Formats: sequence, C-alpha cells, structure tokens
Amino acid sequence: MKIVTLFAFVAILFACKTDKNKKEAITEDMPLIGVGVKSEYPEVVSKVFDAHGGMATWKSYKTLSFKIQKESTSETHTIALKSRKETISAADFSTGFDGSKIWLLDENDSYKGDAVFYHNLMFYFYGMPFVLGDDGINYADTPALEFEGKTYPGFRISYNTGVGNSPKDEYFLHYDPETFQMQWLGYTVTYRSGEKSENVKWIRYNDWMDVSRVALPKSITWYTSEEKKLTEPKNAVMFENVVLSTTEKPNGFYDKPEKAVFLGQ
Repeated sequence: MKIVTLFAFVAILFACKTDKNKKEAITEDMPLIGVGVKSEYPEVVSKVFDAHGGMATWKSYKTLSFKIQKESTSETHTIALKSRKETISAADFSTGFDGSKIWLLDENDSYKGDAVFYHNLMFYFYGMPFVLGDDGINYADTPALEFEGKTYPGFRISYNTGVGNSPKDEYFLHYDPETFQMQWLGYTVTYRSGEKSENVKWIRYNDWMDVSRVALPKSITWYTSEEKKLTEPKNAVMFENVVLSTTEKPNGFYDKPEKAVFLGQ
C-alpha cells in the first residue's frame, strides 16, 4: 500500500498514530481465528460482512466507481472488482492498471506523485470491509479498541507471503459490538521498505450509506493521536457519485492510452 504532491497528500492521510490500547499486542504468537479462503470466514468476520450487505452481495458486482475531491482537482476512480484493474481520471492526468502494468498519462507534467503507490489505494480504503475477504488473508484476535468510553472489539488481518505488493502490511478492523458494523481501521505501511512496521495509523468509519444494497462509506476520517491515544479528527475524504454495477466495462477500458507510459514496479 496511497497529492499539492501525492506525498503531501499521504503525509496528511497517514499522520495518525496508534492508540495506547493497541500498542500491546501486535505479536506473531497471537492465535489465528481463521483463514479467509473463498467464502469461508470466521464467524465474527462473516457477521461484519453481513452487517454491510453480505459478501455474496458484494461479489455479485463487477465494477465500482466513485469520485473524490482534492484541493485543486477531483478524481474519478473506476475499478474492476474481480481483477482489480483500475483507472483514475483527473482534469490534467490519468493513471491506471491494465491487469499487468501501471500506466500514467500526464502530457503537461502536472502529476507529482507516485502512481505505483497510489494504485488501488483509495479503492482499498473505500472497499472496506469487503477487501478484507480476499484470498491469502489470515485473521487473528486483537485487543479491543477504546474510544470516548466505548469498547470496539476487533480482529487483525495479515497476508500470506507473496500476496499483493506489500504482504507485510497489517490491518486491524474494529466493529460496533451491537451492530457488527465496521467503525475503525488500523493499518501499517511497508511500501517498498520490505520491513514490517509497528506504526499503526487509524481511520474512523462511522459515516455509511446504502449503495445498491451494500453499506459503503460516505466519508472516512483519519485521526491524530497523542501519547498513543486517539484524540481528534485530522482530515476526511468524501466519496461522491458512487456506483456499483453488475456489468463489466468494455474491453480496453483499462488499457494504456496511446500517449501514456508504463511505470516500473
């Protein structure tokens, strides 16, 4: 796992730190509570998926699109849900993934970020909790998260070796104990470092909307922390024009435009 420049955007988004209750307990000897293979998940994981419309409903869709607003432009993200092909279109540039390579079209040299890092980043945050049902994922117990006097149980997600670009990344999903709806996401970033990180960043998921029978975020909010305790919202990302479709985009939709270039990975 990700613009002023892209890195400035990432610096804002990833400014949060871990909660003091979470500091303990990120260890390799935690008991696994299951492995996500196809549609077989641990009971509590299935309950979270069901609280958002169900994994079967999510898997019935082929294409997701949404728009997010940046300071100087807006981006429209379109994703093929099964292959994770993608296009991101803005006024001055576009980028995408054709299923094999990432490409960038930037004739005016206006894109200053890292398109490889950004590939599928916002989709992954937006597609929660369902993206945590991918193959090659392991689920483990994790301590509950405390915030404003409420306790949020959760589970930890890790990846099998060779899964994705950053298999050492970890996620911590915390849910409302009464509704099982997702409320918090903790995550680590190991992009290109190859080293496992203990710096957990936090996003609050408490603004949901119904999109074609699936509960998806209307917004997500990164939180700051002080002395390992979550304190206040830092910034939010709003999602607009969200569409889930049961049809795939036409052949060639995700292909590299003629004037675009492939990027190294």
